[in-house]
Amino acid sequence: MEKIRKFIAQLNGWTVLIVILTFILGWQLGHRDYNLSFKNYKPDFKITNQAPSNQEVTIDFKLFWDTWDLVSRKYIDKSAIDPQKMYYGAIQGMVAAIGDPYTTFLPPQAQKTTKEQLQGSFDGVGMQLGYNKDKRLVVIAPLKDTPAEAAGVKAGDLILKIGDRDTATLSLPEAVSLIRGPKGTQVKLNVFSENETKPKDLSITRDTIVVKTVAVEEKVAGGVTPESPADEKTTKSGKKVAYMRISGFGEKTKDEWDAAVSEALSIGPQGVIVDVRNNPGGFLDGAVYIASEFLDSGTIVIQEDYQGNKQVQTVIRAGKLLKLPVVVLINKGSASASEILAGAIQDRKRGTLIGEQSFGKGTIQSAEDLPQGTGIHITTAKWLTPNERWIHSIGLTPDVKIENDADPKLDEQLEKALEVLDK
Repeated sequence: MEKIRKFIAQLNGWTVLIVILTFILGWQLGHRDYNLSFKNYKPDFKITNQAPSNQEVTIDFKLFWDTWDLVSRKYIDKSAIDPQKMYYGAIQGMVAAIGDPYTTFLPPQAQKTTKEQLQGSFDGVGMQLGYNKDKRLVVIAPLKDTPAEAAGVKAGDLILKIGDRDTATLSLPEAVSLIRGPKGTQVKLNVFSENETKPKDLSITRDTIVVKTVAVEEKVAGGVTPESPADEKTTKSGKKVAYMRISGFGEKTKDEWDAAVSEALSIGPQGVIVDVRNNPGGFLDGAVYIASEFLDSGTIVIQEDYQGNKQVQTVIRAGKLLKLPVVVLINKGSASASEILAGAIQDRKRGTLIGEQSFGKGTIQSAEDLPQGTGIHITTAKWLTPNERWIHSIGLTPDVKIENDADPKLDEQLEKALEVLDK
């Protein structure tokens, strides 16, 4: 009996010791600054600054480390084994596994490229990319007066290869990074255009792309710009129309828009054309800001999160173009924020949409900065028009459908807009 009591006392002592050691180990593993070395794998890894997940997820990481170890030991070209790239690639793969091409992890170069684009200056060929409904890389729009436009790239073109890389395996930031490059260098694209029977190869020389997102011109109803020698032959009633072209919604768009409005008002316009053709979008708040120029109150766009909660974005300021008739030009290159603007004008019956079916991007991404110069874009909501239409993969249907023909000298959509405003 005495031996049994001693054994139990000894067992209780070990139990207390185990509990203490477990607590210490658990505290260390839960602390943000612990160091943990995996000695059984090659190369030797030190994991630092590990924060515990907010969710309880049970995953056996042995497969991950076994695969890493196998590739590191057996891959034939040891110079290609870059642990940092493999680490970023693992995160990219994790995010890509969601299946949403617009939710992406951005390594440092891709993060830098994305920010440069929104700031309005970068070296590249000048085109906006996205995905079609089949998740193939597609040109949303070539930017005006850029190498891409000069090479004949058109909205809706599929980019099948960039150099020797098949785009089916690339994320959007990876594709953009491959196309971007120093001014004066070339990039080779394999492009499949609508109404063509086979792909074609294009070699495009990169240049510095400076994107001013808003421009204004005076148009005469039934004609072209007043400076044109053809003005007297084409003008019908002589009504002045402010033509305002928006190529994107970036960091400078609001200021550029305000300057354009002041310039437009100086000509005493009797109507306004807002051209968002080949406008791939950008910041949602830019679309809300510009829509507020034409709407005196009410809803502009509705955001709906994953739980079905809706947040209504309404007019945020007093506009200066509230009384002028408006036409908005759209085409298949009009996407995202440009569709928000056009959709608000259409649903609120504030103006007429003319052109082609728009692209159809009805989701909203939040851009987050991450450590080491990286970032992530996460689809956090979908957006709806004021009438609660979700146009994702569908697009906006114009009030007046017109497709420009192959004659570059004749802009039939613009001519129709001038005709509508001339009434």
